[in-house]
Amino acid sequence: MTSLDLVRSSLLRFAEVEAAGVSPLYEHLALKAADDPGVAGLLTAAEEESAHPALLLAAAHRLLQAEPFHELSNYYPSLGGTYGADERTWPLFRDFVLQRSDKMRALIAGRTTRTDEVRRAALLFPAVAAVAKQAGAPIGLLEAGTGAGLLLGLDLYGYRYQTQQAGQLVSGPPKALLGLHCALELAPGAELPKLPKTVKVAAKVGLDSAPADLTDEDAYAWLEACIWADQPERLRYFGVAATVQRKKPPVFVTGDPVDDLAKAAALVPGEVPLVVITSTLMSSLAEPRRTEFTAALGALGRPVWWVSHEAYAAGLEHVLPGREDLRPGPDEPAFGVLGTAHWDGSGAAPTVRALAKTGLHGQRLVWLP
Repeated sequence: MTSLDLVRSSLLRFAEVEAAGVSPLYEHLALKAADDPGVAGLLTAAEEESAHPALLLAAAHRLLQAEPFHELSNYYPSLGGTYGADERTWPLFRDFVLQRSDKMRALIAGRTTRTDEVRRAALLFPAVAAVAKQAGAPIGLLEAGTGAGLLLGLDLYGYRYQTQQAGQLVSGPPKALLGLHCALELAPGAELPKLPKTVKVAAKVGLDSAPADLTDEDAYAWLEACIWADQPERLRYFGVAATVQRKKPPVFVTGDPVDDLAKAAALVPGEVPLVVITSTLMSSLAEPRRTEFTAALGALGRPVWWVSHEAYAAGLEHVLPGREDLRPGPDEPAFGVLGTAHWDGSGAAPTVRALAKTGLHGQRLVWLP
């Protein structure tokens, strides 16, 4: 169980930092929930490490999927709604979740939010391409915290990066089923990254405590519910990426991202360069486990690259401390940091580089010098 005070403060932060300017519906609902002990209290059914505001909103979204003709659906574009948040949104939401409080608590206690945001592949691709060039051979991809494994399909997607300096940069297979768009900006002194047409991948392994089975109807519906309801284009991306994944599924390993990392890595043949990717995994780990994760990477006994898309404090700071420029300022919206770390297998400290600041959902890269 999680304390009510902690839940209310996290709802307020979610509204003001994560949802603000990105999701008007979820910003509105989270702000109201933070001031409503009855609704906020539903989230106390989760363990503290899982009690993210998005879990409360995903549970409501899942129940509304089962009642698509409820009046609240008018405010959910994912369910065909066309109304913007107004004075009726919160009363409808509040009544809906409190009248189904037992179902809400059961979902919140038994599920976790899944971050299968396939648009983040557009953030990871330039970094994976860079380490693949450095490796000089087809790589083995291992994603820790893989969920449904959609990011492991990054070599199968098409990419269009919009730049001010060079127009649109295009990468990926020419007949890719899924095309992703991303703004690519340059920080002062930075140069555009060199993007190959394709990245050769020889093996794909997904490690997760509960990998999502896209062939399971309920699991698929929960993944849809975890997508923010007023961003239906994300649902479309998810659906196409799921189709791609079903055609060429990765190997899944059920296990802990720290304790079972070596077991998952062993599925990538030793002669294949190993690239471990994470995207918002580290924020779900307690602080000691984050340090243990980077130690586990260095203890694999083979050359390994880590491509991370994480908040700086949760991820890259553990191998590249002292970069205060990679933390959001007091009035600055939250952003991610894309970085790479390379252990050569000798036991030496890794070579680390911060590559870009990112929009958290894959919409923007700001490349660093």
